Amino acid sequence: MKPNHEICSMQILLIAATEPEIGPAIEARTGADILITGVGLPSALYHLQKRMHQIDYDLVIQAGIAGTYNSKLEPAQTVWVKQDAFGDLGMEEKEKFTPLFEAGFGGRDEFPFTNGWLMNPHELAAALSLPAVSSVTVNKVTDSKLQEQQIIRQFNPDIESMEGAALHYVCLQEQVPFIQLRSISNRVGERDKKKWTIKESIENLNKELLRFLNQ
Repeated sequence: MKPNHEICSMQILLIAATEPEIGPAIEARTGADILITGVGLPSALYHLQKRMHQIDYDLVIQAGIAGTYNSKLEPAQTVWVKQDAFGDLGMEEKEKFTPLFEAGFGGRDEFPFTNGWLMNPHELAAALSLPAVSSVTVNKVTDSKLQEQQIIRQFNPDIESMEGAALHYVCLQEQVPFIQLRSISNRVGERDKKKWTIKESIENLNKELLRFLNQ
């Protein structure tokens, strides 16, 4: 399968929180630069920002696994994220969570936010024949029903990760096109990893990632 020349001429950065998540894509030697940011928002924000100040990229792709709130999404299904948000950035009082915007700290439409979301406005994502979803990025993954209910009440997202909003925030600020790909490894709140589909999720994630890069 011959790579698309327009894609190949682009300077592409492929990032992930951990190397195993994009292991097959690394082995395939797609020509994209690789950056393993580490797990969590602080690490993702720092390493992505640092790399983007060193090299001018035409496209940044983030790939990884994610938990889902949406029962219609199947285990190991791959999706792309059209909008992300910082899911636990705000105030919590008497078991009620209030995002920063609603607490009066910043506007919901203050750049780079659009109605409180970090949107992906780039047409390149339309080339993906995958479901588009909304996501939240959290600093802690737990089995807390309260946290789950708070996030659903405020954001009603399809999935959650621990780094996605970092990609959206940095790339929107730097005006660099980006795509976030996620494959469903588990239901949010399910901490029994015997029920997770990590292996299948990584396989499907990389299959779609390579298809996009080499179509």
